[in-house]
Amino acid sequence: MIAHAGMLVVSMTLKLAARTRALRPSPTLAMGAKARKMREAGRSVVSFAAGEPDFGTPPEVCDEAIRALRAGETKYTPSSGTAQLRKAIAEKFIRENGLDATPEDVMATCGAKQALYNAFNVLLDPGEEAIVLAPCWPTYLDQLVVSGAVPVPVRGCDAETLEGAVSPRTRAIVVNSPCNPTGGTLDAESLAEIGRFADRHGLWVVSDEIYERLQYEGEHLSTAKFCEPQRCITISGCSKTYAMTGWRIGFAHGPTEVVRAMGCLQDQVTSNPTTFAQAGAIAALQLPNQKVEEMRETFRRRRDLIVSELQVRLGIAVPSPKGAFYVMLGLAQFLRPEETDVEFADALLEAVGVATVPGSFFLAEDSLRLSYATSEEDIIDGVGRLAEFVQGRRQ
Repeated sequence: MIAHAGMLVVSMTLKLAARTRALRPSPTLAMGAKARKMREAGRSVVSFAAGEPDFGTPPEVCDEAIRALRAGETKYTPSSGTAQLRKAIAEKFIRENGLDATPEDVMATCGAKQALYNAFNVLLDPGEEAIVLAPCWPTYLDQLVVSGAVPVPVRGCDAETLEGAVSPRTRAIVVNSPCNPTGGTLDAESLAEIGRFADRHGLWVVSDEIYERLQYEGEHLSTAKFCEPQRCITISGCSKTYAMTGWRIGFAHGPTEVVRAMGCLQDQVTSNPTTFAQAGAIAALQLPNQKVEEMRETFRRRRDLIVSELQVRLGIAVPSPKGAFYVMLGLAQFLRPEETDVEFADALLEAVGVATVPGSFFLAEDSLRLSYATSEEDIIDGVGRLAEFVQGRRQ
């Protein structure tokens, strides 16, 4: 067998395409699976690894999907979604993002991941480059590799940093605000700098705004408002806003010809998103704003709690994230000589039953990503265990 850390394991007699040999399993799912096995074996585990809200999907959404099932809405739809869903998506982009949107320049996908996959494969030819703001969700890097493109991670979005990353092969820049893994958000000045940079070089902008409704300070700003809108693809979905991760409903907005090409690609990959899930998504997009606000306020309280607990129990400064439901914990003073954050995370899980995700998976070495998409009780318990683990290493 051939084994590489964090990569697929294949038999020496089996040859896979090079683009798949470079793929890494999802670190979040891998850590979650390990935590579940420990629980099944009787261990007490607190998980800060989850990348999804711990709330249930709103009953109104479930009821509408059930109605659609019972009404026989189980057949194919247009690959880019029903006319009713695309109308609801367009209205969402107008209402919440301030974009000019029509049903012709939006589409529904099987989760925001597929929207990203469609965009990368439609916009980039093999060998062309896409700048990715880091730290970043590893899916961007892997999907770009699968498309044949070359990801170019950069730290910072000031003019000097961006200009230093551009080359004759650069075709796109990938933006994510609020950000997974840091919970950071980009302000108007930063987005304007990105927009000017993209316009100067004629680049496509792919803006992942899946956490847009989970922002705690200031108003969410869509990247398309700061660059040439005819060169921007805005991506979002139902997963985070409405606790619908398993429903697999994402959506995208962009120039009509690009969205049409993305739909043609999707037609050959998955066809339409699940028909009755589309009915549920329409109900979600029409929910009163209060439903989302209640969940956001719960996350805000949890954010304040986990930041406070980490600072008090560990005696260090911890940045307070402005969005999403993640906090990054620097490990520099806690790592042993030559120890990696991956090794630290494994030891933490084995010793005290706390599941996290190593920051190196997100190009944020020597750190941990902690998700506070869990109860306040688990936050207090989990941070206490983490403090116990760190203190034990100092003795």
